[in-house]
Amino acid sequence: MSLTDPRKLLGHAVTEVAEHDERIVVLSTDSGNSSGFGAFAQEHPDRYIELGIMEQAATGIAAGLATTGLVPVLCAIAPFVTSRNFEMFRNDLGYMRQNVKIVGRNGGMSYADLGPTHYSLEDFSIIRMIPGVVVIAPQDPGEIRAAAHAMLNHVGPVYLRIGAQQIPDLFTTDDFTIGRGRLISSGNDVTVISTGTATVNTMRACETLREEGISVEHLGMPTIQPLDEHLVLESVRRTGHVVTVEEHYVAGGLFGAVSELLAEHCPTRALALGVDLDYVHGGPYPALLEEHGLTPEAIAQTIAAWARDERR
Repeated sequence: MSLTDPRKLLGHAVTEVAEHDERIVVLSTDSGNSSGFGAFAQEHPDRYIELGIMEQAATGIAAGLATTGLVPVLCAIAPFVTSRNFEMFRNDLGYMRQNVKIVGRNGGMSYADLGPTHYSLEDFSIIRMIPGVVVIAPQDPGEIRAAAHAMLNHVGPVYLRIGAQQIPDLFTTDDFTIGRGRLISSGNDVTVISTGTATVNTMRACETLREEGISVEHLGMPTIQPLDEHLVLESVRRTGHVVTVEEHYVAGGLFGAVSELLAEHCPTRALALGVDLDYVHGGPYPALLEEHGLTPEAIAQTIAAWARDERR
């Protein structure tokens, strides 16, 4: 199985679009090469702006550039372009409806060796609280490419989160539409919804669950805001049970979006798989996934035990 670095892939996709769209400019906060934009800087030096470690100012500058008709892309370590500059994201981009694209790389716990200051486990939650901002977490290389194109074509602020670990191709098509989820597999007992980097392990877990006789319907949700409400409601109304899986705190992210929808339209028994609301120490990335129950084996075991309890 071939693996792809999501950061290099994202940078290549943006560069590809920029060849035909001179409005696209890239802003870096001392992380252009790490974000996959080394080639863009060489090919379009007049459209590449290095600002140093000043994400708050970079967000304001991006907003200013957008007012001139340019399409700025600011990519850096996820917590530095969400948590560190939240006020600027909210006011300069959200409130002003600026056409700026923010990319958070090394999302979740994937910057494992640098610990909690470099993790981004609250970004879905805080950014989806900014009205009018699209929140995207593509699940495989094809979706990253397609999401980059969709992000650049969308008029308005976008936050796109990618991880740091190399990822495999999961789907046979690169289809991606903002606000649309993906039916990965059909089932009748429980709806499992995953997003971003958590989807590959969730797919493997669902295979195990089917082998154990649990009919799982798996939905991939690359857009958290706006959520694909129709897909979620249609599935959950049939299965009567829902599990969300995300490399994010269990509060406020995918589970928050799904449970808010269901509370209003289809109250349902729900289970959230993710990271408990606490600070996460550093360590090897696979060990962190295991500790927080996000390996394929742990996901399958937790869902199977929950499903058995629900049948009683």
